[in-house]
Amino acid sequence: MAEKLLCPMLSWSDIPLELAGLVLRLLPAYADRARFAAVCPQWRAAAQLITVPPPVPLLALPDGTFYSLPCTEPFRFAGCGFAGFKSACGSWLVFPRDDGCFLVNPFSRATVTLPALSSVRLYPADADVSHIPVDPLRFTWLHIKDKNPQLSKLMLCSPNLVAAFVNHQGLGQILVCQPGASSWSVRAYDTCKGFEDMAFYQGRLYILSHHEHLSVVDISQDETTGDPHVSRIVRIIKGNPFPLFPSEDNTRVDKKLYLVESRGALLMVRRKVCSRRILDKFVIARNKFEIFQADLKQPGWVNKTTLGDDQVLFLGRRCSQIVPVSQYGLLGDRICFLDDDEEYFNGRCYEDENASVGVYDVIGQVVSFPLPTVSWKRDGMRLATWLLPQN
Repeated sequence: MAEKLLCPMLSWSDIPLELAGLVLRLLPAYADRARFAAVCPQWRAAAQLITVPPPVPLLALPDGTFYSLPCTEPFRFAGCGFAGFKSACGSWLVFPRDDGCFLVNPFSRATVTLPALSSVRLYPADADVSHIPVDPLRFTWLHIKDKNPQLSKLMLCSPNLVAAFVNHQGLGQILVCQPGASSWSVRAYDTCKGFEDMAFYQGRLYILSHHEHLSVVDISQDETTGDPHVSRIVRIIKGNPFPLFPSEDNTRVDKKLYLVESRGALLMVRRKVCSRRILDKFVIARNKFEIFQADLKQPGWVNKTTLGDDQVLFLGRRCSQIVPVSQYGLLGDRICFLDDDEEYFNGRCYEDENASVGVYDVIGQVVSFPLPTVSWKRDGMRLATWLLPQN
């Protein structure tokens, strides 16, 4: 009799698809979604029934450690450590090689190969440095190509277009190619500039300079090979070439700029890094952020005082994304930022060496530290990045 009263054991595979979809909607962390998928084989079918918001980006450290926010426990991908990456773009980690570089997607394990920076087609093909008037203040790709330029930003714009910033001492050029191609292409005579960030917005590539100029990059195809090349770069918003940040004696304010799409708008985020001199060093004490929206009809930057109370911006030099978080019960109108300094921005030290991830409250203008024990500054690493999980 007792045996007849026992309820059968239920498993996650027995839950209705509608309920499985609701569970997915409430899981902000990629790691939690992966665990749910491991015990609920119908999760994919459930996800197709409803709109599942994107998970929160992963924090990727160069030693192969990952954090799936808002969880605070580190993890590693099974089977491969993914240590040693030098950059990231979207869902891809970038690994350099002598003959080029390859991209690895840790979620799907797909790979993409890209050409070496030594393999570059010039436009025009007969470009030569002897054709450039001597000017000690003007540099082109022909001047920096043999000085070990470094890849500072990479973006997979589409299945047929990859764009990259390649810099030498803070000045550089934009290179483009197709995935799997044998060479990049570059406009040989264009002056190198201090490019800060790029975004692929509404089917076009936009680039942001250190002077806050916004330009659109027109891409054409080579008539013979079909490979992409930059046909022209047109400035559409003129920024302030010499923004003045008032400072007192023994203090300084540096800036970093980011370009990111948010709900159909193109945003520039200006990050002010405030330092004070202590003995012979400048110590970084705080960060402040300002947000501007690109007005492409009446060209200019329009100040914004909020991201939206359901939006969190994950901001990084190599990868940024805005994520809606209201359905997760998380606080919005926040900027999660990284201490991801570039080589030419070094020469500073930090007031707090024990935390490298900060959260900025856009309204309250205060910073908190959600991962107070996670820091790559102690080990001299500056390459941590956000990684965007596939939904």
